[in-house]
Amino acid sequence: MPVLVYAENAGGKFKKSTFEAVSYAKAIADATNTGLTAISIGDVAAADLAALGNYGAEKVLNVANDKLKNFVNQAYASVIAEAAKAEGADIVVLSNSFSGRGLAPRIGVKLQAGVADGAVALPSIEGGKFTVKKTAFSGKAFATVELTSAIKVVSLTPNSYKVVDGGADAAVEDFAVETKESDFKAMIKDIVRSADKVSLPDAEIVVSGGRGLKGPENWGLVEELAELLGAATACSKPVSDAGWRPHSEHVGQTGIAVSPNLYIAIGISGAIQHLAGVSSSKVIVVINKDADAPFFKVADYGIVGDAFEVLPKLIAAVKAYKASA
Repeated sequence: MPVLVYAENAGGKFKKSTFEAVSYAKAIADATNTGLTAISIGDVAAADLAALGNYGAEKVLNVANDKLKNFVNQAYASVIAEAAKAEGADIVVLSNSFSGRGLAPRIGVKLQAGVADGAVALPSIEGGKFTVKKTAFSGKAFATVELTSAIKVVSLTPNSYKVVDGGADAAVEDFAVETKESDFKAMIKDIVRSADKVSLPDAEIVVSGGRGLKGPENWGLVEELAELLGAATACSKPVSDAGWRPHSEHVGQTGIAVSPNLYIAIGISGAIQHLAGVSSSKVIVVINKDADAPFFKVADYGIVGDAFEVLPKLIAAVKAYKASA
């Protein structure tokens, strides 16, 4: 039975997290000696669909339906579930993105499947057991769960698996499925995306600021450092609540959970609610003038100092490094 992977797109373009999910699904397919089929929903160019073969997909099911041009949780889940049935797939993989977190449990119900959300490593498939390492307790811990159902749904945490390319173009087939009106009772009216910035969930580097920056007028330092590093900008909840930064940049338990390769926290004390959203980061660097700030207990590197003294020096060092490279 082949593995099915949902290839999520944003505005008709695939994101890095999609390539990670396809690469991850390919590794599972190889481990289970089966093939990999991808499904794409929406208006995506044929060349981009075929290019999913570079990451391991052998076939791509293309769902082009005017009613499905915009994301609808229930309808998309129904389409993916029908594709899994049509392909005879017993493992469904998707990214644990904003959309994926809503899709995975719905697909699980429709397929009567076990669900492991927030996977951070390849499943262990030994002795007839299928176990997955995943995040738990809002990212503050990891859990290893065994899926015993015949069909399994796994959602992959972004930035937790490498992109593996080098394959050939995949065959693209149109996949038509009848949609039900009941799937469109709850609709998203509008999705506003920031086209000129790095997406937080996909970012490999995140530069984040807190109340230690004292006001929105000082955010230029954060933005300058982020631009130099090709990073996304983020903030703590008090900052977004105060209106200094948009809520779309709020990282934490009640905001966006991120798992970048590098997370730089500037003027953030490190309350447990904030740590819950960043604990999956590979490397954490903390800049804070309070040596007793809780964030230092989980930091890989820490700088005790005033952000307004440290940041200009750090920016200058990055500029000098890039000039000499």
